[in-house]
Amino acid sequence: SLYETQAAISLIKRTFQDHLAQALNLKRVSAPLFVDPASGLNDDLNGVERPVSFDIPAAGMEAQVVHSLAKWKRMALYRYDFHTGKGIYADMNAIRRDEELDNLHSIYVDQWDWERVITREMRTLRFLQDTVRDIVRCISDTSLLVNGRYPRLRTQLSDEVTFLSAQELLDLYPDLPAKERENAFVREHPITFLMGIGHKLSNGQPHDGRAPDYDDWNLNGDLLYYSPLLDQAIELSSMGIRVDSESLDRGFAWLDTGTMDSLMDAANFVQLIEKRQSIKIAALEEIAYNRGWIDRDTLLQSAGRYGKSPYGEHLKRVAEGRILYDSNTND
Repeated sequence: SLYETQAAISLIKRTFQDHLAQALNLKRVSAPLFVDPASGLNDDLNGVERPVSFDIPAAGMEAQVVHSLAKWKRMALYRYDFHTGKGIYADMNAIRRDEELDNLHSIYVDQWDWERVITREMRTLRFLQDTVRDIVRCISDTSLLVNGRYPRLRTQLSDEVTFLSAQELLDLYPDLPAKERENAFVREHPITFLMGIGHKLSNGQPHDGRAPDYDDWNLNGDLLYYSPLLDQAIELSSMGIRVDSESLDRGFAWLDTGTMDSLMDAANFVQLIEKRQSIKIAALEEIAYNRGWIDRDTLLQSAGRYGKSPYGEHLKRVAEGRILYDSNTND
């Protein structure tokens, strides 16, 4: 029945969150459904998605429904004062109005989102793979319990996962497009973690798009499961170890600005980084303040000269301590 289906979904969510929290040492927190656009906490994903906005007359402000919790999670870790080895998870609900709809994608998003604090020494491929194995075991254990409650399902999932890089996948299926390569491999290896997504491969194209300022492209991947019903790979999780200064250096490229096209490419790249990180690149007053060369009053005076412009508002947020500078986390 329809209600029995809802009860099974509820059982899956309760069971999986308990197993995930225990395996990864996570604490549950409540996540926002909407945020103030001026906070810089909303994530525009690929830089073109439009958020759903609405006004709040009683507060005299606009609000945006979240696209994801990528930025908010970092702030939450800071505010909750979590330390190495501990993290948070939340049931994230979002509306993505520009999503391309199919049987795997909806404008309404309901997913588990998590983040954990790690040390520089933990930034290794082995640590990433061990984390993936922990998650796969959580999924398998959840499947075991649900199948015990509903034996007619017969969908027990394995806890064995195959690791493969995007380049190795291309080498295996050089004549297939990216998604078809995934489908071909996962038919033979039903649980696969596809690693190293973002870099250009030997064919000159990345396997899939990844923002340069989120996950380290050498330490990220997609967790893929084979769906017999759809006869294709489905992505259950996209995860990775966050960038640090070294991985950002590897991710950035020199952009020539000798032509109008290359100048526009450089401008769009800078705009993307500023939007995603909620920072201003080469904001001289911010640099001077963080270096101790000017005090808070001087910074506020500089902000006042720019009025209500985005740059002036950014300097005010710096002075008020509302800009959080990044730490190493794993998602």
